[in-house]
Amino acid sequence: MTSTLGASRHAASAAAASRAAAHRWLAGGIAAGPVFLAAGVVQGIARDGFDFSRNALSQLALGEGGWAQTVNFLLAGTLLVMGAVGLRRVLGGTPGGTVGPVLIGVFGASFWAAAVFPADAGAGFPAGAPDATVMSSHGAVHMAAGMAGYLALCAALVVLAGSLAARGHSGWAVASRLVPVAVLAGFAASAASVLAFTAGAGLGLLWLTAVTARLAFEPVTR
Repeated sequence: MTSTLGASRHAASAAAASRAAAHRWLAGGIAAGPVFLAAGVVQGIARDGFDFSRNALSQLALGEGGWAQTVNFLLAGTLLVMGAVGLRRVLGGTPGGTVGPVLIGVFGASFWAAAVFPADAGAGFPAGAPDATVMSSHGAVHMAAGMAGYLALCAALVVLAGSLAARGHSGWAVASRLVPVAVLAGFAASAASVLAFTAGAGLGLLWLTAVTARLAFEPVTR
């Protein structure tokens, strides 16, 4: 009887420790979107010549003070990968419990690539840059990494919709299938409006934050 009680307490303690560890990883995924976007907005307001209607947040990594946005990319990527690890702990052994976190990890890695390969100057930023943008090799890699990353995010949200539905969160599941459509629509409209691109990218980041927070309060399965 005593040994059984001791084993039960040990199992409960181990489960609590696993839950706490998962929540620490998930905290990164929850913070990633708000931190990245807040830092970008603050920089955009503070940097001379930056115009949200003409310039993408990626361009903040250019010119004097660009190091701050580079750090922002690196930090966001790290936080997203942390969130992916946390989701793997939460969803392990369930449908989508491997593919979803892996796709989010790819999304996080795309931010690291964006930090290493900066966007091209253009649309008057940094100050003194011409309006026309000339595509460079590093700019092409930056664009390709961003597109691959956001496609991975959209796929991850669809996969996670299944996990949410299985947990009884039907409204969340429906939204997680619709948000990728809005994100891709924003990207498709980017040629006509940079704000549409920024809004689509921001929506994807913030919805991932919401989904991660929702799943953070589910029981840890491993």
